[in-house]
Amino acid sequence: MIGLRNEALDLPVRDALPALRSALEGSGGAVLCAPPGTGKTTLVPLALAGLLDASQEARRVVVAEPRRIAARAAARRMAWLLGEQVGDSVGYTVRGERVVGPRARVEVVTTGVLLQRLQRDQELSGVDVVILDECHERHLDADTVAAFLVDVRAALRPELRLVAASATTDAEGWARILGDAPVVEARGTAHPVDVVWAPPPRAVRPPHGMRVDPALLSHVASVVRRALAERDGDVLCFLPGVGEIARVAGQLTGLGDVEVLQVHGRAPAAVQDAVLAGSERRRVVLATSVAESSLTVPGVRVVVDSGLAREPRVDHARGLSALTTVRASQASGRQRAGRAGREAPGAVYRCWAEAEDGRLPRFPAPEIKVADLAAFALQTACWGDPDAAGLALLDPPPGGAMAAAREVLAAVGAVDAGTGRATERGTRMSRVGLHPRLARALLDAAPRVGARRAAEAVALLSEEPPREYGDDLAGAWRTARSGRDAYGARWRTEARRLASSVSGSSGGGEGSDEYVAGLVAALAFPERVARSVGGGTYLMAGGTRAEVQQGSALSGARWLAVAVADRPVGAGHARVLLAGHVDEDAARDAAAPLHSEGDEVAWSGGDLVARHVERLGAVELAVRPLKTPAPGLVREALLTGLREEGTGLLKWSRDAREVRERLAFLHRHLGAPWPDVAEDALHARVDEWLEPELSRSARRADLARIDAGQALGRLLPWAGGEAGRMDELAPERLEVPSGSRIRIDYSDPEQPVLAVKLQEMFGLAETPRIADGRVPLLVHLLSPAGRPAAVTADLASFWQSGYRAVRADLRGRYPKHPWPEDPATAPPTRHTNARLKGR
Repeated sequence: MIGLRNEALDLPVRDALPALRSALEGSGGAVLCAPPGTGKTTLVPLALAGLLDASQEARRVVVAEPRRIAARAAARRMAWLLGEQVGDSVGYTVRGERVVGPRARVEVVTTGVLLQRLQRDQELSGVDVVILDECHERHLDADTVAAFLVDVRAALRPELRLVAASATTDAEGWARILGDAPVVEARGTAHPVDVVWAPPPRAVRPPHGMRVDPALLSHVASVVRRALAERDGDVLCFLPGVGEIARVAGQLTGLGDVEVLQVHGRAPAAVQDAVLAGSERRRVVLATSVAESSLTVPGVRVVVDSGLAREPRVDHARGLSALTTVRASQASGRQRAGRAGREAPGAVYRCWAEAEDGRLPRFPAPEIKVADLAAFALQTACWGDPDAAGLALLDPPPGGAMAAAREVLAAVGAVDAGTGRATERGTRMSRVGLHPRLARALLDAAPRVGARRAAEAVALLSEEPPREYGDDLAGAWRTARSGRDAYGARWRTEARRLASSVSGSSGGGEGSDEYVAGLVAALAFPERVARSVGGGTYLMAGGTRAEVQQGSALSGARWLAVAVADRPVGAGHARVLLAGHVDEDAARDAAAPLHSEGDEVAWSGGDLVARHVERLGAVELAVRPLKTPAPGLVREALLTGLREEGTGLLKWSRDAREVRERLAFLHRHLGAPWPDVAEDALHARVDEWLEPELSRSARRADLARIDAGQALGRLLPWAGGEAGRMDELAPERLEVPSGSRIRIDYSDPEQPVLAVKLQEMFGLAETPRIADGRVPLLVHLLSPAGRPAAVTADLASFWQSGYRAVRADLRGRYPKHPWPEDPATAPPTRHTNARLKGR
């Protein structure tokens, strides 16, 4: 044993090491399923590197973690187990920070760092084993790294060993991805954890976007106080984000000697170290999901779980992407609860009802299914597989999201629009370690304003500044420069890194902070350059409207470049959270691919509007009336009007309406070749029945002069001769026994109506039928005054039973009209008794 502390000897994963080594020697890959606290993150890398036993072969092991805090913590823990300093046998590399000495055999990196390394050196020279830790979280970088590593093994390095490690994962899926690799399970010795269901006393609003109901956060704070009173040990409370952590922390004042700590990806390194080091004081640790995996927080005996998490989402229609609050999965719930049983028996207080638990998703949504895929698409293009069709992925990327990503990449010159292959510029962008939008902004702004200033502005966008910095990007920049807070320190480190990546760029660094900040934001988000439309509202080039907050330093600006926006619950427009001032020239320059100029004819306000328009996306830059628009444009606009307002725009006389109703009846009961004359069907066949009238129209008034009935005649089945039978099959009028010709009402195509005075139907035994005898008319028998006396579709039955009641009711009121006892044999008439006698 090589200077190993005794704590490592008791880690349960030791029992699984022989099986793991055997799997790697055999197939070269393995899936390691090990519960929290078993040592999979800390002991397994040391074992595979040969650092536990001098007789073992020395290997170089790279461990990929999803987060920087986890990478640092894992390296420190392993170094501690060896009795060494970080950087000796074990080091780490995260973005902007590398602590790896010349003798290091284990290097812990973030998946993003490993992804960059693979693009520079596909063979991963000198690396013998790669461990993908916490692969159950399904981060996009981790899925991409796994797919690339499978490619490397297949084509370049068959001897490279791969391990997918997690406590809760789709073991079979990962085994398939790694080439039907064996699944190695380590038994845990986790202590029992009691589950306490602690739902809010009253219903709370579900999360929406980034918003969490304050009532739920107040409840979580009360549950923390309850847990402190009911249980011993430190309390670890899971919340979705930094804002919620701050709010709950503010409600936990007055806890006496209990220390409240906040842990998240933006927390200062000193705070992170203090949490992981333990304390003699009792503590409440408020944490995001960074504390779910890879980190053991000493002293924790109780977990309070809010049941919420943050996941990325993208709205391609609005061009806005951001994190959103969701219900945490069952797998996350198990991971969180496991934190309470790492060192001793514990308890988890779940802030939801037990009945809800079974309805939660089993696993977190794979990021590839829900996130912006621009960075992923650039990585795959640089890898040589633009469509990601040949990559070993647990879930394929959605086609629509990939198409949107390729559009973004083509617009910034990162890929060839035809082939999707990465350009030289795209390769350079991929190596900056930024989202392609921000890489574009950095590369294009540096020659204009200087590498340092461009890098500083881009660094503000790579990690959104705290809300207290304000919504003005230039103002936030000045605050970051002068601030000594944790964000300012991270911002300066990132700015230096970015500046070094474009150090060869020229540029005098001219221009105010406002100009540089606005230019960078516009270059990164060209579809979000926005012009004021009054009242604090702006229209983005992408078509979304956004409002600046009242009293904002951005108010009154003619143009803005919006970097961050969201849409509050119930709001009609987006809300600007971070933006820079920009002038029209800079907006035109940054969004040049969105610039267009041409004739437009639209249906607007109930009529045609013809204009020559210069646009920047949805923003109209210049407009003038168009006197002679192209006929094709006019026709399309008229069709739009007909679709929006219906064929009621045409001239519909009574005869025209009746023709349409008769055709609808025939189509309903006889089908083809009789045409469908519903609105959608008429629009689909507009070329057949509304030409040439439509081609001669140029405004709404012209449509109103078109005889719709005459136009509909073109749809009749003339070719087969059926059109000549229309009056026979669906007659306009029907001659009744009295000799009158009564108009048939076809407004209900299911069963047309014949409304006729009762006396005129005497002697008719059977109900009249139409459509080749298929459809009986619904006969409305009227009184002498023309009011409905009876309704029947079976005259014979009416004469036998219904007529007596009608006769008894009406003969007293209409004594001048005939009311024979036997209507079936009585002569039909339109006249009174007196006229009948006179005749």
